[in-house]
Amino acid sequence: MTTTMMLILNGKAASNADVRDAVVAVREAGHRVDVRLTWEGGDAARYVDEACRLGLVTVVAGGGDGTVNEVAVALLQLPAPQRPSLAVLPLGTANDFARGCAIPIEPGAALALALQLPTPIDAVRVNDRGFINMATGGFGTQITVETPPEQKALLGGFAYLLTGLTRFGSLSADASRLSGPDFDWEGEFLVLGLGNGAQSGGGHRLCPDAKLDDGLLDLRLVTGTELLPALLQQWIDGENSERVLTARLPWLTVSTPHEINLNLDGEPMSGTEFRIEVEPGALRCHLPSGCPLLLGTA
Repeated sequence: MTTTMMLILNGKAASNADVRDAVVAVREAGHRVDVRLTWEGGDAARYVDEACRLGLVTVVAGGGDGTVNEVAVALLQLPAPQRPSLAVLPLGTANDFARGCAIPIEPGAALALALQLPTPIDAVRVNDRGFINMATGGFGTQITVETPPEQKALLGGFAYLLTGLTRFGSLSADASRLSGPDFDWEGEFLVLGLGNGAQSGGGHRLCPDAKLDDGLLDLRLVTGTELLPALLQQWIDGENSERVLTARLPWLTVSTPHEINLNLDGEPMSGTEFRIEVEPGALRCHLPSGCPLLLGTA
């Protein structure tokens, strides 16, 4: 059975020989692969619209977590019956969504996965934006935004802890109220993690029990005003303590007296009022058999 797809490729990967070989192999197997390169903001959304107009059944996000987010958010803007399925060709530094799902990093194997049947997964809407993997706030956003790309490439996930340890002098807590079904909390927090997927920050399982198809958001919040290195390490490692508040919710509101920043799959967002809501089964994603982020898997 042949299929049709559009590979939306981050422009930085245009000369990647392995990607070219993977596209050639899929085409030689009789499938249609249209390739589009992103150059600036808004390109991914335009290409998703084009894929929909052309009647292509799958869009492939070729890049890092930011590219995956752009493509996923663009898909969410389409009426549900018209959304092509989503596949991921991991080409970034961290590739947290792909690695959490056990999507192959090798381009040939990843693109071949786009030929398999997709699985429904949840997406998360935050006001007029969205994400499919992880949102962080407070000190967590500072860590992910301020970690230099070259440090991530050299040190991997440890780079985020190193960045965190060097930013303690500028640390301040955020006052907030969080509300959801049978859940209400008000106080000061230092680090916020909201997981649809399980890992962020270059391989750290911040929300280790999160599943992509359970209709729930995993909340992990470090409360208080003082963040010790050991507590930061516990949060990064997905461990619990008396200072780490956890909950699993279909939706959540976050209100703050002053503007705070959230990081949605690597994309920044600012505001004082956020409604964060899971949209169950919003996307169909090409995932490997035994994907650990699906219900019924370890």
